[in-house]
Amino acid sequence: MKVMQAIYAMHQNGSDQLEKEEKFLFYSIESVLDLYLIMLSALVEVRKSEIDFQEKSAKKHLATAEERKPNRKFVDNAVLKMLAENPSLTAALKERKIDNWTRNDDYIIIIRDEIKDSALYAQYMADKAVGFEKDQDFVIEMFTELIAPNEKLYDYLEDHRLTWIDDIPLVNTQIVKQLRGLKSATDNFFVPRLYKDAEDKEYASLLFRKTVLNETDLAKEYVGKTPNWDTDRIAEIDTIILKMAICEFLKFPSIPVKVTINEYLELAKEYSTPKSSIFINGILDNLVKEYQAANKLNKSGRGLL
Repeated sequence: MKVMQAIYAMHQNGSDQLEKEEKFLFYSIESVLDLYLIMLSALVEVRKSEIDFQEKSAKKHLATAEERKPNRKFVDNAVLKMLAENPSLTAALKERKIDNWTRNDDYIIIIRDEIKDSALYAQYMADKAVGFEKDQDFVIEMFTELIAPNEKLYDYLEDHRLTWIDDIPLVNTQIVKQLRGLKSATDNFFVPRLYKDAEDKEYASLLFRKTVLNETDLAKEYVGKTPNWDTDRIAEIDTIILKMAICEFLKFPSIPVKVTINEYLELAKEYSTPKSSIFINGILDNLVKEYQAANKLNKSGRGLL
């Protein structure tokens, strides 16, 4: 996805500066981790803000009985406490210098107040039943229904870094997946690595460079194989997807053909026109048959065709 976006940006900018654009590619990839940490730390900061609110309310000169002895179910939520005390998250925030909510705590206050005004919060706070699963379900619902779709938060993220707009669904899905995977308050929660290994990062660079440097030749592979479509009528995103997929077919022997096709069909469904995935699938399927007949698919390993 990131390589596709980088190549598309090059086309839009008319840039031919490969090194510069590759640096932007990796900057964009690394920014995903920052976004993940910002979204996850919002949970920590909302809890922290409520603790501060309760402490200040209790010290008021005319504090009510409820303010002096507030319901602490939210701030004692097992999942929120675990995240606040998690060494992996704390270390990652420090290493990446993520302090957005310290500098913009007004957004956290807005989110906190919207949470406290919600029916979800009222129901959770009134529920006498306790336990990790109850706390977990509430945090997941709070994140998916109140934090992730918050318009003020979305506007802030869009203004802060434009490349995050496409990353928000990916990051939020990852956070929910991790929260659902927790089994108890003593579970180890780890911030995921940005790259699986050095080979993973190298793949992004190679795919970007091999596609960009061979665009003309890669385009020749599908020219004339687009029935009912003139080449200049194919959506630009579709041409990039086709070139990247063909590049993987011909220049990445360790990637199975089926994996390549499935990945790029998903990209087409997400980023291009409604009919693009069908169109791209037809071209790629025909190309694979042609390559197999001509013995052009030099895939190594078992089951890679």
